Amino acid sequence: MDPSLEFVFQIAVRFASRNHVGVLPSGIRRGYTPTSGGEITGPRLQGRVVPDSGGDYASWWPNGVVEFNAQYMLEAADGTLIVIKNRGFRHAPPDVLRRMEALEPVDPKEYYMRVAPTFEAPVGRHDWLTRTVFVGSADRRADHSIFRYFAVL
Repeated sequence: MDPSLEFVFQIAVRFASRNHVGVLPSGIRRGYTPTSGGEITGPRLQGRVVPDSGGDYASWWPNGVVEFNAQYMLEAADGTLIVIKNRGFRHAPPDVLRRMEALEPVDPKEYYMRVAPTFEAPVGRHDWLTRTVFVGSADRRADHSIFRYFAVL
């Protein structure tokens, strides 16, 4: 049976300062961006991003690809705490990457930014998150990103 996708929710994640470690001997540039809050909206989950609960450890590869490895807490509208682990990739032509690094507005159609999140939720109303495969797309902005998540059916 071929899989299909169902839109389940989106998260608008606000970020605090972007911190760059610098170039490592491997040629990869590392950085960290803490989360400062955000909102969750959609048909299957609503709530907020818990401020200061984690962030994204990004790796900028020499070929222009950015690898994301984020972890932070979500709070569902009913108060349930949920851990999200969000991994993914972003790449674009060099002129688009330059504009993104300068935090200029860029249409998400100009770049590839996809994620594959996993969730840790307690037994109960939201444990469907722990046993479902998800994929997502992202729209990166200067001070936040919007992630749209789809359940793989």
